[in-house]
Amino acid sequence: MQTFFTSDTHFDDTYAISYFNRPFKSVDEMNALMVETWNRIVTDEDTVYHLGDFTLDDIHHFRKWASQLHGHIKILPGSHDQPWLKDFVADEKVQVIAPLVSLEFPELVAGSSPQVIVLCHYSMQVWDRSNHGAWHLFGHSHGKLKGIGLSFDVGVDCTEFTPLSLETVASKMTHLTNTATIQTRNSKSYG
Repeated sequence: MQTFFTSDTHFDDTYAISYFNRPFKSVDEMNALMVETWNRIVTDEDTVYHLGDFTLDDIHHFRKWASQLHGHIKILPGSHDQPWLKDFVADEKVQVIAPLVSLEFPELVAGSSPQVIVLCHYSMQVWDRSNHGAWHLFGHSHGKLKGIGLSFDVGVDCTEFTPLSLETVASKMTHLTNTATIQTRNSKSYG
């Protein structure tokens, strides 16, 4: 069982193609690719945290796409999920969780404490335990907003329309940590 993260699929949203500069000729092509890339790496036993804006349409559109995707899906509501949320009922496959969540991953041990990952649809400048090495994953900005510190956008527009595994997130955070360390060393004043 693995854990994955994604955001901002905007299933059935024709406007998303032009507005977010997505490389598709039609919404059907976009939807099909997102289902294919998701199902290529996610199994039915895996968990996927979707950080909002699953679809802008009603519950029928939501169920249509959620039923085609592998894994247990946990959705943090985004800025455009209200049309389907008003009629949503949780089941074994899909749950809606709080819009701001702090998760602990003991398999990514950072010293004596588990690694904390803070999830939210929106980017934050500070977050729970950010001064203690906690990571922050967000969506909403479609690659137009650079993360601060140990944070980055996991939206499909930044990830080749594919959910990111926990291992991929850890690898990217290691790179961000190393980059931050180099920048801190280079900015020190020696006088």
